[in-house]
Parts: sequence; structure tokens; C-alpha cells
Amino acid sequence: MSARPLTEAMTSTPAPEAPPRTEDPATTRPAGVVETSGAGPVPEAERHGHPRQLLWTWAAPQVGWATAYIGVLAVAAFGLGFTEAVVALVLGAALGAVAHGFLSVDGPRFGVPQMVLGRLSFGHKGNALPSHDLVHRFERYALPVLAVIFLLAGVWIFKGAHLGHAGSGGGFGAFLLAFSASFGFTAGWNPCASDYARYLPRTTSARATGWYSGLGLFLSVSVVSVIGAASGTVLAPEGASPTDAFTGQLPGWLAHLTLLAIILGGMAASTLNVYSASVSLASLTARALPRGLDRATLTALTGAVGTIAAWASLDDAGHAFESFLLVIAYWTAPWLGVVLVEQWRRRRTPDTLVARRLSDPRHTNAAGLIALLAGVAVSVPLFSHQEMYVGPLPAHWPGLGDLTCPVGFAVSALLHALLARTPKES
Repeated sequence: MSARPLTEAMTSTPAPEAPPRTEDPATTRPAGVVETSGAGPVPEAERHGHPRQLLWTWAAPQVGWATAYIGVLAVAAFGLGFTEAVVALVLGAALGAVAHGFLSVDGPRFGVPQMVLGRLSFGHKGNALPSHDLVHRFERYALPVLAVIFLLAGVWIFKGAHLGHAGSGGGFGAFLLAFSASFGFTAGWNPCASDYARYLPRTTSARATGWYSGLGLFLSVSVVSVIGAASGTVLAPEGASPTDAFTGQLPGWLAHLTLLAIILGGMAASTLNVYSASVSLASLTARALPRGLDRATLTALTGAVGTIAAWASLDDAGHAFESFLLVIAYWTAPWLGVVLVEQWRRRRTPDTLVARRLSDPRHTNAAGLIALLAGVAVSVPLFSHQEMYVGPLPAHWPGLGDLTCPVGFAVSALLHALLARTPKES
């Protein structure tokens, strides 16, 4: 089967349904079992599910305080008016979600996680994976609870918000900061886009896979961050924490429910974070990790490291979160430039040849790594605008704002398109 063009990936005619099975692996295999497929393609016998499960898988983790706080930052920290903040937040979420949809379509086609697909762009890497079905099941039941509570909170917040809030004159620079924060938060999930689509049958519609993945991410990030922006238009009591300022606008019963939802939302996000972080760490090894306990241990260690890092940032959580979002955007944008160009380059390459490169330890792509490093090296030192470091261009022309993301993406994409060569198949 030939690979479809990138421009057709989300608009093509749905593929035929997979042949019926006598047993559904999703129901015959316990959700907590450790996966055994390793870095190779998921066997056809273990493929199951429908692309709509990607909707709640990607929507639930974003319905939480971290997403709302992006909107709060846009108004309270960056100085944007409410309308400007909404445009910046929605635009950043939209671009990150579109990229997510395009990347997700390779999950059913090749049955491997996103970091393994990175072999095509950056060379061969190893990988080993823990449990997958548990993620889908947890997010499926978490989403309706989180959505109802946060939508109720949003109604109360909008009732008291000052939607005509004009901001403090942040200008174009503040707009770019808010856009970059929203894009960084959304696109930060791109490096694990296919992780949760790889168990779908190979014949799953590419259009449905892309739309459900991108739509779940976009709706949750844009809606919740806009609620946060509305909250930011209300003057908080002096000394109130960001969470107290948010829940303080709600009636007591809803404030308590929202605090519980913040905890549940953190769990939903952490489930994906820990799973995909362990995938990323394992993919750095030259050989697959031993099965069973070692994979579970890797996941536990990843969660422990994340907990320690979060705890260390509690003293100045607001600024730490802002810096984190921008740093994520700084490297994700060049990474996307390389990966999307590579996906476009192989649009007419038969799937059999692409699969051969994925499993060939001799496959290299120095152009991808060069382009990625060049994008970071050019964009970050020259264009970044953070509290800890301001590049020479925004320092001299403050109105430029933070152009690190678009510059990094453009440099890496263009350089990879110029340097990459079609590999010779042996």
C-alpha cells in the first residue's frame, strides 16, 4: 500500500472496515498488563478500537488547572485584553492540534509510537513500552467528570468576568508570548502523537484518526484556557494563590468540586506524561529493555523524577510554569519542522519501504539532526524573550516579542528540505 500525501491524510475517503474478530483484545486482556510488542509494529491480532477513543484520550488530560493557567497568564501576566488573549490562545492551540492530527495518522499505518517513527527523521533508535489500554480507559471515564465540572465553573466565571477588559498594553510582544505558551502546551504532546493510535487496526481511516486526535486536543485546550483568560480579568484578592483566585469566583460547593477536578485533571495528564516519558527514555537505548518488571520500573522512575521536579518548582510555580511552556515550544517547533517535512517527503513512498527503514538499524538521517540543532541554535539565542534570558533582537526591538517558535520551525523545516536525501533501499 502506498503512503498517502500529507495534504490528503485527513481528507481522504475512509478506509474499509477491518475484518471481524471473534475476540476483542481490549476486553480479553486486562488493562494493567505490561505490553510485550516492544518497539516493533503491533501485531494485527492485537489491533483493536475505534479512532473516536482518541478524542477523550487527548481531551481529558487538558481539562485541568494547567490549561486554565495559560489563559490567566495571557491576561494577568502578559497584559493582553480578553479578546486579544482569546485569539492568541485559540490560534496557538489550533496550530499545535493540526500538527498533532497529521502525526497521529502514522499510528495505525505502522503500529509504532511517535519516538520510533522519529527514526525516519533522525535515525534508528530502540524502544520498549509499558501498558496502553489502561490509558484509554482512564481518560474515557475522567473526561465527562472533568468536562461537566469545568464547564459549570466556566459559566460562573464568565458571569463575573470583565469581557471588555483591554489589558495593560502588552502589544504584539505579549500576543506572541501568549501564542507561544498555548502552542507549546498543545504541541508539547506532538512527540507522542502516535503512541495512542498505534493499536488501531491498520485499515482505520486516516481522516478519522487525524480529526479525532486533533479535535480532542484543540477543544479542551482552547475552551479551558479561554475560561482561564476570563478568570484573569477579575482582580484577585491580595495574597491569593492563582488557584484560590480562580476558585474564589465560584460558589462554595462548585469551588470544592473544581479543586477535586484539578486533582483528577492532574492525574489524567500525568497518566499520559508518565507513559510517554518512559517511551521516550526507552527509545534512547540501543536495545530494547527487558520485559516485565524493568518496563514497570522505568515508568515508576519517570513518575518519581517528574514529581521531584514539580516539587522543586513550587516556590515560584507561576514563573516556572511560564518558562516551562516556552522552553517546550522552543524545541518542539524545530522538531516539528523536521518531522513534518520528512512526512511530506515520504508521501509517495510505499509503506513497505517505510516500514523497512523503521526496523533497519543501519538507517541514518544526519540531515534531520543537523536541521533540528540548527533551528534551536538560531532561534533560541537570537529571538527568545524570557525573564532569565532576552535575545539581542527582542532586547533591541522589544516590539518583536518572542519569535523563537516560528523562526525555529522555519529554519529547521527549510534546512531539512534542502539537506535531506532519499535513502537507497537495499
